[in-house]
Amino acid sequence: MQKIIRKTELDKLLVLKDKNLIKVVTGVRRAGKSTLLLQFQDLLKAENPSVSVISINMDLPDFRFLAEKNWKEIYDYIKNILHENVKNYVFIDEIQNIPEFEKLLEGLFVTPNVDLYVTGSNAYLLSSELATLLTGRAFEINILPFSFAQYLEFTGKSANPDRAFAEYMRIGGFPEAVGFAENGENFVYEYLQNIFKNIYKNDILKRHTIHNEHSYKEVIDFLIDNIGSSSSARNIASVLTVSGKKIDNKTVSKYIDTLVESYLFYKVNRYDIKGKQHLATQEKYYLVDLGLRNALLGKEVSADRGHLLENIIFLELQRRNYQIWIGKTNNLEVDFVVRDKNGFTKYIQVSYTVKDKTILDRELAPFDKIPDYNERILITMDYENDSHNGVKQINAIDWLLNRATS
Repeated sequence: MQKIIRKTELDKLLVLKDKNLIKVVTGVRRAGKSTLLLQFQDLLKAENPSVSVISINMDLPDFRFLAEKNWKEIYDYIKNILHENVKNYVFIDEIQNIPEFEKLLEGLFVTPNVDLYVTGSNAYLLSSELATLLTGRAFEINILPFSFAQYLEFTGKSANPDRAFAEYMRIGGFPEAVGFAENGENFVYEYLQNIFKNIYKNDILKRHTIHNEHSYKEVIDFLIDNIGSSSSARNIASVLTVSGKKIDNKTVSKYIDTLVESYLFYKVNRYDIKGKQHLATQEKYYLVDLGLRNALLGKEVSADRGHLLENIIFLELQRRNYQIWIGKTNNLEVDFVVRDKNGFTKYIQVSYTVKDKTILDRELAPFDKIPDYNERILITMDYENDSHNGVKQINAIDWLLNRATS
């Protein structure tokens, strides 16, 4: 197994270095946030061996004594070990484990000669009252499990990317899970089940009261089983109630919020392409890693390959820092409307295969209803890279590995 350097994220940290901002690295547990900060610390030390680096990981036994202290005591502890008259690079892992951590962040932010970096496994870091506190003061870098390109680099399986992609769809990209795969996929799924239990215990139950764990699991299973399908709290509640699992839509909505907050799912809103307006209904939810699907549901990949591929494409769009919406044009849907950092828009359809002309026509139909001339892309697992009246058809593996032209 190769060591993976998170170059894109490291480059962002290097740009932000010494800027008057709190660097907030977010993402689901075990995706690699701590590793990223350790890699960045190595860069700092390579640049200046005598650099002042103060690193605190609230999950490690070495710092358990701080868990019993309030934010002011932790602030005083850090302040007492700062070096005078030099820049101090302060790193705090899993900051949300500190009570009133927002006060600690504010105190360190205004302390002279401190460049502050924190990680968190809960979106509360950048929501509610903390968002107000950190307005203009924080920059978020969101970490996801390994991309397919990183998976190939880590496993050394580049010689047969098609076979490797089938494995990637089954086990996902959590770094340690990928490492376990050599010993059998049963070890992978047991590890991923433990990740979920850890997230549930530390990132959900510590902040929310879940009155009915069985209903909560039903909502999770529904979202996983309906990846790539439009959903709402109301229709989820209706489906579960009809099947004998009575639950109201307000409870479903609360449960979904906790899952998004803990980075288990990403919510994507709809966008009316013709009307150029955002829509507040029938959003979609994508799972942070497909390995969790198999670990929690035990379903075969072949059961829904098209939507699983769509999930992988969504995560890659997220990694590439696109703004992402689900497109609506007349009564048809475009899988993704994306906008890059320069404001350019693209329309993307995802289908596992379009060898059947009926499927091809269905996937191309929404493009015909779009009134502008922005780029249109059809991503499939087919080997053909064709053009259909201006729509580029691109092989998914080529696109994921940046071997395609778009």
